[in-house]
Amino acid sequence: MGLMLIVALLAAAPAVPADLAAAVRAYDEAQVKGDRAALERLLADDYTLVNSGGAIESKAELIRDYTAPGFTLEPFTVERPVEKVWPGGAVMGGVALLRGTDGGKRYEARLRFADVWAKRGGRWQVIYTQAARESGGG
Repeated sequence: MGLMLIVALLAAAPAVPADLAAAVRAYDEAQVKGDRAALERLLADDYTLVNSGGAIESKAELIRDYTAPGFTLEPFTVERPVEKVWPGGAVMGGVALLRGTDGGKRYEARLRFADVWAKRGGRWQVIYTQAARESGGG
């Protein structure tokens, strides 16, 4: 009976809509490229980030950080993805090993993150992100 319940729950879980999947890919790419225009489009005006240090940042602050001279982010892969979708919203997250430079100095951080997405005016935008440092493989 337990296996049947799991199969039923998996079948009922909504798939990630194609337009959301495209927006998630575009957001990851915009972060890597430091693409101000794409970040402006993909982050909601009321966006809030709780970063891995526990500080709260706004849309403007995140864009400032990702487009700052001397800041780079190497392409990354999301491990152990979390995908929760409901009508008009979603949580997309997982674990990523982020590497790059900040102020000319190398950094490396393994973060567990969750991006909350909302579909507003026919387009997906990130409205909230929470990130936490992850120490191991758990």
